[in-house]
Amino acid sequence: MPKKQREIMTPYLACAIAEGFCEGEGASEERQIEAWQYLVDTGLVWTMQGWYGRTAQRLIEAGIIIRR
Repeated sequence: MPKKQREIMTPYLACAIAEGFCEGEGASEERQIEAWQYLVDTGLVWTMQGWYGRTAQRLIEAGIIIRR
């Protein structure tokens, strides 16, 4: 059986995964990290509601994601 391809990350999908709603519900830890890294890499996380920036900063400080 062929492996299911992942959806291409978009701002909406990254937020859904980060918050766990709709398409992001039940996302794996790996996919959640990918979503947070996407939000940091694009710079979007720093323009969004404060919770996003604070959470991203905690993930960076913990070494889970990196700020490039």
